Amino acid sequence: MYALIAGGGKVGANLARTLLRMGHEVTLVEQRSDRFGRLEHEFEHQVIKGDATELFVLEKAGIARPPDILVAATGDDEDNLVICQLAREKYGVAKVIARVNDPRNQPYFDLLGISPTVCATSSIMALIEHEVPEHDLIHLLELRKENLEIVEVTIDKGSPSDGKRVAKLALPDGSRLISVMRDGQSEIPDEQTELHAGDQVLAILQPGREDELRRVLLKKH
Repeated sequence: MYALIAGGGKVGANLARTLLRMGHEVTLVEQRSDRFGRLEHEFEHQVIKGDATELFVLEKAGIARPPDILVAATGDDEDNLVICQLAREKYGVAKVIARVNDPRNQPYFDLLGISPTVCATSSIMALIEHEVPEHDLIHLLELRKENLEIVEVTIDKGSPSDGKRVAKLALPDGSRLISVMRDGQSEIPDEQTELHAGDQVLAILQPGREDELRRVLLKKH
């Protein structure tokens, strides 16, 4: 596999090291002179100096081949957006992955259909939500291309779903329960599965329907 990585900071450099160890071909692009000097010492001819938003830099890096995958991992969301657009639309790169530094910029990537994206802030927040009891519904994974997300809820005593079979739950249209964990054991639920207080339930549904799911599974009468 040939991977082109834009951005030689910690994320890009570590990704390049890992891919090289796995035996893949990698080209790393970095525009900062001080950082490029350190990377050149380590990666030699596999790193080039330049701004990856510029066409001649991308072409020097081999984007016209095209690469099997391009990763835009700079610290600037606007640059990552432009790099992915150029790679996909001008050079026909089949797979692009973008780093999103500020979660507030995620809608712009979604609007332009750039997926998948990786946002460290959002990932850390999901972990925090998982550890903080007052978060009754935790966002675990977004499948933007499919317009779906996977969430986790914990059934409380007295919740409307406590003691009910899945078949009796008025789940939001298009949603499904995909896992129930009880006493450390997980099972794939069917219509006859009965939910109980303390169950950790994974559900897949369309974004924006979380409140409907809360009403069915969590909200007390």
